Amino acid sequence: MSKDDFFVSKSNKHIFDLINTWPRWEKNFLNICGEKFSGKTHLINIFLKKFQGIKFEANLLDNKKLKEIKVYQNIILENLDKNVNEKLFYTLINIIEQDNKYLIVTSDKLIVDIEFKLDDLKSRAKNFLLQNIEKPDDDLIFALLIKNLSDRQISIQKKLIDYIINRINRSYGKIFEFIYKIDEMSLKKKKSIDLKIIKDVLGE
Repeated sequence: MSKDDFFVSKSNKHIFDLINTWPRWEKNFLNICGEKFSGKTHLINIFLKKFQGIKFEANLLDNKKLKEIKVYQNIILENLDKNVNEKLFYTLINIIEQDNKYLIVTSDKLIVDIEFKLDDLKSRAKNFLLQNIEKPDDDLIFALLIKNLSDRQISIQKKLIDYIINRINRSYGKIFEFIYKIDEMSLKKKKSIDLKIIKDVLGE
């Protein structure tokens, strides 16, 4: 989860650059949106290592957490969805605003698209800087495959990587599902990864 392990590409460079310019932001509220496995938590950990702060899951937001944040300048709320306690979240936003703190919220969908019930919360959601992690480009898919396969001691020819990139579903979830299946097949068959195994995993 270190900065050196994060691969910057066209898909995420805009967010990587933004978090490294703190506190020179247009607003004190930032929403980082992206599908599962897209690197949201990795970006947050890079930010916290550099600038410090407190992080907790949105579904764990309670009155105790609202007291804990008092001593922190940066507060990170991870995996926000419509199940959050809306009154407490609204209170958190007010605290951030009153005390001139910074709030970073990660979510699978943009905060303005979350169906909150409180009208005041819907209105406050519009005050967030919105940053969306885009679908991975070829360079990022290549880096994800090489890094995660090598971590599993799996070597694979570049021409096979290129074959995968041209055919794999461009979803972070599907990419990591492919990596897990390749790992399973490698352990099961106890042989190097070849085109047949790749086709089997891709469902061709």
